[in-house]
Amino acid sequence: MRSISVVIAVLFSLPISAQQIKLYPHPIHLQKGVDLKVNVPQGYNVSVAAEGLRRLRFLSKSPDGRLFATDMYNLDDNKKGKVYVFEGWDATAKRFARIVTFADNLHNPNQVTFYNDGGKDYIYIAETDKLSRYEYKAGDMQLNGQGQVLATFPDYGLSYKYGGWHLTRSLAFNKGKLYVSVGSSCNACIEKEPIRASIVEMNPDGSDQQPFASGLRNSVGMKWVDNQLWVTSMGRDLIGPDKPEDLFQAVLKGRFYGWPYYVQYKGVLYPDPQMHDSAKRQKIKIPAKPVPAWCGFKAHSAPLGLDYMRGFDDPLLAGSFLVALHGSTSVWRQRGNSIVKIVGKDKYVDIVNGFLEGKEDKDRKGRPCDVMMNDSRSFFFTDDLNGVLYYVWR
Repeated sequence: MRSISVVIAVLFSLPISAQQIKLYPHPIHLQKGVDLKVNVPQGYNVSVAAEGLRRLRFLSKSPDGRLFATDMYNLDDNKKGKVYVFEGWDATAKRFARIVTFADNLHNPNQVTFYNDGGKDYIYIAETDKLSRYEYKAGDMQLNGQGQVLATFPDYGLSYKYGGWHLTRSLAFNKGKLYVSVGSSCNACIEKEPIRASIVEMNPDGSDQQPFASGLRNSVGMKWVDNQLWVTSMGRDLIGPDKPEDLFQAVLKGRFYGWPYYVQYKGVLYPDPQMHDSAKRQKIKIPAKPVPAWCGFKAHSAPLGLDYMRGFDDPLLAGSFLVALHGSTSVWRQRGNSIVKIVGKDKYVDIVNGFLEGKEDKDRKGRPCDVMMNDSRSFFFTDDLNGVLYYVWR
């Protein structure tokens, strides 16, 4: 595999000075009565591709080219989650005619993905407590059979109600291996279970499970590009309005990435005094300081899903990473709530915004969760605040 420095040089070769992007408003009216203006670049348009859902999360394409999405229902540690398949694309209205519930009664499903193992296609479903797979056939409208549980995960911690603080499990395949991210059980603590705050690697059937990387507080977004894994990561809370930064970083096998002993700010990693003191009291050896992440977002931006726009036919986005910034739980911070393009070291610019119209909760009109390139001229993104699937096209 090429070195990280070579991969970065290839992926981020455009001059930063050429990346200033002017956005233009497009009025949107949601069926639930919400009105807003979504801003996109000149030459682009945006539409509501589907709505009326709940906590719409991550997107995936099936082997037969259909669009799937997860719905975590609400913020509780519930078992009301669903998987949808969107049907009947109307090319004129830029909207799906039908939303079919493919699976339901799921425990906080964050993501599904598809993979062919041994000549059979499978759909993989990541829930808080387990990873399962079911055989998938083209045109299926619901799950087939009982499925197989490939792995189990802890779903308790600082607050059981919230699945141990971080309840999402995310998925990515590369070179015949499956990768699963498992968030921490707390804001900042020394975990007793090694699987927390890590990414694990396994075979497509769940066998040969082993650690891949550690020290990742909550890497909700994962994407393999040219055999390099890129993730989004959220920094810890309760040490200030601007520190530490949230992160976009390359991850290598066997490496430690800082949490809970280090935090990043303006491209520099600093010791977390509270956690260093805890380690000393418990006589725990602190790992060596890792290298800084490639890009730091403003604190509390909450980066989630990401995609790499390979083959997009507009130089504005071609060969770029797009990241969904979910935004701070405190609206007054005015952080995130947009889709951004990574343009260089610690540099990013908005591609889609308009969801924040003020500093009160009522002024937030959406929280982007995932972004996915659809074809060479369009992409989708989800809003898990109002349960909307948006479509952006040239």
